[in-house]
Amino acid sequence: MELPVIWFIAISVLWIGYFVLEGFDFGVGTLLPFMGRRNSVDRRVAINSIGPVWDANEVWLLTAGGAMFAAFPAWYASLFSGFYIPLFAILIALILRGVAFEYRGKRDSDAWRTWWDRAIFFGSAAPALLWGVVFANIVRGVAMDADHIVTASLPDLLNPYALLGGLTTLSLFTLHGAIFLTLKTDGPVRARARRAALGTACAAVPAGAVFLLWTQAAYGHPWTLPLVVVAASALVGGVAAAWKGREGWSFAFTALTVLTAVAALFGALFPNVLPSTTDPAFSLTVDNASSADYTLTVMTWVAVVFLPLVLLYQGWSYWVFRRRVTGASVTGESVTAPDGPGRGDGAAEPRRTPVA
Repeated sequence: MELPVIWFIAISVLWIGYFVLEGFDFGVGTLLPFMGRRNSVDRRVAINSIGPVWDANEVWLLTAGGAMFAAFPAWYASLFSGFYIPLFAILIALILRGVAFEYRGKRDSDAWRTWWDRAIFFGSAAPALLWGVVFANIVRGVAMDADHIVTASLPDLLNPYALLGGLTTLSLFTLHGAIFLTLKTDGPVRARARRAALGTACAAVPAGAVFLLWTQAAYGHPWTLPLVVVAASALVGGVAAAWKGREGWSFAFTALTVLTAVAALFGALFPNVLPSTTDPAFSLTVDNASSADYTLTVMTWVAVVFLPLVLLYQGWSYWVFRRRVTGASVTGESVTAPDGPGRGDGAAEPRRTPVA
């Protein structure tokens, strides 16, 4: 297999990892206003459920962007110039969200925390929506000239297929986040998250099904059909497991849905990396957008050495913070942890430093 193809697959894996992990972060942030009254302990429980991991999840985005820049500089240049407005909006939202997590608890003021809660909501919902719009347009293609300069305007990016893609990612990530909360929290937040998951499924299932079928019919290949089938089946299975209270299975199914759906998008895109709707001859492909073989070879060795270390560290961090978050744990009270996934020994819940 040629190095450009290997790195196309590697970048696909990085984006899949980002959406699977950051997807539930976005979902938790989007659901924050519905997890309790303003400035309540329940909202702190929801925030603390992702407090130890949200910034590590964003590393996947930085790595994916860096890999695109190094392996496919022409793709990176055309994408980040042609999609400047939505990508800039995503960047601002992510910055606002990160600041909100850090500053929410800096002052003992209801008004202060209320404004940061709003920042967390918009900083989570906006990227969840806009990433779907961006990737749907990447698969669909954009107007681009012979110099690979994207000539599409913002209204061109807001086409029906892209808007459906945005609705799909927003609803799917919200569902993913709601199920994560049922798995990671206890008490009132867990009950509210279960209701939110079942309610969000009413939008996520039809939107996801239509978007996947549209993608397969218009842009897919025969070998991407199994991915579409698995994604749709896993989505239905995740909702059914949530209905039965099987939280671990439900989260695994929604994670599989995100994984296979994003894989289907990249599969539909290949061998292009950014199709041109002006003239197919102007499209950026895996071959004409890639760096030299020497650059890709060096990148491959760096990835072989450092990627396992990053995966081990992130896996370790998830293991350390695997216990459920409760109201008592974020307020610093000593409690006995109820049974739940990953623990059933009734051991005392370790003290945590609240993030907000």
